Amino acid sequence: MALPVLSSSAVKFRRVLAQFPQELSLAFAYGSGVFRQAGASAEHGETNMLDFVFAVDDVVTWHMMNLLKNRNHYSFLKFFGPKKISTVQRYGAGIYYNTLVPCNGRMIKYGVISTDALIEDLFHWKTLYVAGRLQKPVKILAQNENSRLQAALVSNLKSAVTAAFLMLPESFSEEDLYLQIAGLSYSGDFRMIIGEDRSKVQNIVKPNIAHFQKLYSTILQDCPQVVYKHHLGRLEASIDKSPEGQFTQLMALPKTLQQKITALVNPPGKNRDVEEILLQVAHDPDCGFLVHQGISGIVRSSSIVQSAKTILTAGAKKSVTYSLKKLYKMTKGGLKKTS
Repeated sequence: MALPVLSSSAVKFRRVLAQFPQELSLAFAYGSGVFRQAGASAEHGETNMLDFVFAVDDVVTWHMMNLLKNRNHYSFLKFFGPKKISTVQRYGAGIYYNTLVPCNGRMIKYGVISTDALIEDLFHWKTLYVAGRLQKPVKILAQNENSRLQAALVSNLKSAVTAAFLMLPESFSEEDLYLQIAGLSYSGDFRMIIGEDRSKVQNIVKPNIAHFQKLYSTILQDCPQVVYKHHLGRLEASIDKSPEGQFTQLMALPKTLQQKITALVNPPGKNRDVEEILLQVAHDPDCGFLVHQGISGIVRSSSIVQSAKTILTAGAKKSVTYSLKKLYKMTKGGLKKTS
């Protein structure tokens, strides 16, 4: 099952891609420069910064080639060479961002992650940083024939649905499901307090329901707990909230999330296995809340380290400029809600 390319008009993105070394296992564009968000005009989307992620098999070699092509994209770290850049990349979410880069008349930001680190995040939600972006609509620009990566992409979407089911009530709408999924990677992210528009999740989902449907329709059609009437664009859900049903879902969650949940309820010094603890959680009326807390714990730690790393990867001047742009968008969003 391939993630769909959500628009046939990808010429401008491919022109950007042509500026970089082509040894990519996956490349995608995401964010408000690609998909319209609620409250933003079409013209605003045309001026927003374009966001990209490039997954590469050999990080050191890719950075070495990119330094030859685009040395000016890098901060002072370029003077330390590709090996040091790759070392810095491994911290936090394992992704290295070059931001506020002029390219083909637009401002872009691009992150570089190793294919192995991406697969680890997709399967196990180690940081939920890039996996979280891939739970929302993206524009796939390049993808090689890596069957393990393809399996990880699908696994990530299935895990997002399972986690959302655990946090939602027994019955809910299709939009409720997508709002829950889109909010997963923002749970616990400190930037939602000081750097992002707080209505961001709704702004992402509401204008892009059709794109979420394309992303999740196959998974929902195969899910025994929902009746998904795709031709009507309607979802009828009746989630099994019995302890047995919740235990089955908890056991299907990514490994890191299971570990975070067990750490929340397992007293220090108790040496119980994960299955035993998750069975206890399945009987807990606060099961959905514990899942949310576990996700928040994953996101919080990775977002803090990744943001701190920006000072190194972007340099002080770009870091301040980028942060001010984020604060402006957050304030603007807040003013719209109060007006």
